[in-house]
Amino acid sequence: MPIRLLALDLDGTLLDARGQISERNRSAIKKARENGVRVAVVTGRRFRDSRPIALELGLDIPVIAHNGALTKHAQTLETVSVFPLPLDAAREALQTGRTLGADPLLSDDHEGLGVLIFDHLSGENAAVHKYVAWARRIHGEEEGRNAVRQVESLETYMDHEPIHLAFSGTCGRMDQLEERLKAQLGARVKVLCTKYPEMDFTLIDILNPVASKGAGVAAAAAELNIGPGEIMAIGDNYNDLEMLLLAGTGVVMANAPSSLREIGGLHPTASNIDDGVALAIEKFIFGNNVGLKDREGAAPGY
Repeated sequence: MPIRLLALDLDGTLLDARGQISERNRSAIKKARENGVRVAVVTGRRFRDSRPIALELGLDIPVIAHNGALTKHAQTLETVSVFPLPLDAAREALQTGRTLGADPLLSDDHEGLGVLIFDHLSGENAAVHKYVAWARRIHGEEEGRNAVRQVESLETYMDHEPIHLAFSGTCGRMDQLEERLKAQLGARVKVLCTKYPEMDFTLIDILNPVASKGAGVAAAAAELNIGPGEIMAIGDNYNDLEMLLLAGTGVVMANAPSSLREIGGLHPTASNIDDGVALAIEKFIFGNNVGLKDREGAAPGY
């Protein structure tokens, strides 16, 4: 069955270690689109941070951002769907995170470009400081002030349903927080983890329980009258799992955690610094196996 929809995660998948799209990946996506394949960005990033990439690639499918909590057109800013985090659950999750000293980040403003809200970041969490600085820098000085905002208190600010709440910190501490959030909030929220063991850093996203990358891809496919067997999804982390299992062809990057790469039925590709996206497109969309043999840095089986 031919592939008609390609769902692409960004960080750790389409983007290299510098956050750039390689020429080979760019060329493969362009060729796929020229051959009638629709391409969707499906990311844990905020809409504001993922929109420039969708515009750069000229994609005509709405961006599926915030791990599926917000789907929105990059050009017109028309909101297709939004699943905000229920306010009571958001407040309880915030309090739970505080008890373990986690740094909270709140994503808000689904009607516009979006804003990242925080009140305090601990000095030892270097990764989150870098992330906040990056979120300001990529949009330029003027827009950066609107992209990221510090408030006195998230508890006071949060008088309405946000898009989602996130915590970050070391892997060990975030493992504890993940367990506690799931135990205390249960099915009232969805807890998704993105882990980077090499950096000893984990990002936890707390979402509306119906939100997921898989749900976002399914909705986009339904609008295009595309069945699951005609979808290829490529990702590198646990928050990609639902869309990888939804797709008829689920592809996992070599830089993904080993437990994700070992899931049956998913296909391996090379890492994000070795053009893994392009290699998967060449193999599964164009049937081109050139460069897919085992080589240093490639996933087993390629």
